[in-house]
Amino acid sequence: MKELYLMRHGETLFNRLHRIQGASDSPLTAQGIADAKKVGQYLTAHHITFDHAYSSTQERASDTLELVTNQPYKRLKGLKEQNFGVFEGESEVLNPKPKSDKEFYGDFFVQYGGESDQQVSKRMKATLTKVMEQPGHERVLAVSHAGASYMFLQNWIPNSEIMGHIHFANCSLLHFTYADQQFHFLEVIDPLHQSV
Repeated sequence: MKELYLMRHGETLFNRLHRIQGASDSPLTAQGIADAKKVGQYLTAHHITFDHAYSSTQERASDTLELVTNQPYKRLKGLKEQNFGVFEGESEVLNPKPKSDKEFYGDFFVQYGGESDQQVSKRMKATLTKVMEQPGHERVLAVSHAGASYMFLQNWIPNSEIMGHIHFANCSLLHFTYADQQFHFLEVIDPLHQSV
């Protein structure tokens, strides 16, 4: 059975400053760099290797991947974070509260030049399905973003089981199996809070 490890990038300057970061980008902090290196050590210690690697086209994701592994990789636009429109770079206190336990933001950001939850969910699902359908893709690492990864996860488990139950910190990995164009969520791996 094929496996996907969907990783969130390391801590960025905007994460630390509590700024909304979707289409905008900010550099990894020293902590984010150190944490990504620790993930690489964790994967090596647990003999987890990948036959292919991918990252979002945003630098915080590709920089993270390069610190985790030195193998070649491809950057894919489909793995980018949700676009928050005019909210980009603003304080996180401006983020609306989730609409319900069934969805995060719905189409709130569309009116401000951003993307809806559904658009991101469909984009991530299409991108990762295409990746996993390629021959020789038995164990894949894809470095993406918290929001986009949560939207992807909504395709496979109800949002009510995600919100308040699944914590996806910087440098965490969502582990899935893949068969017959279906992903099966197994676990969250948080190498920064597990022993190497």
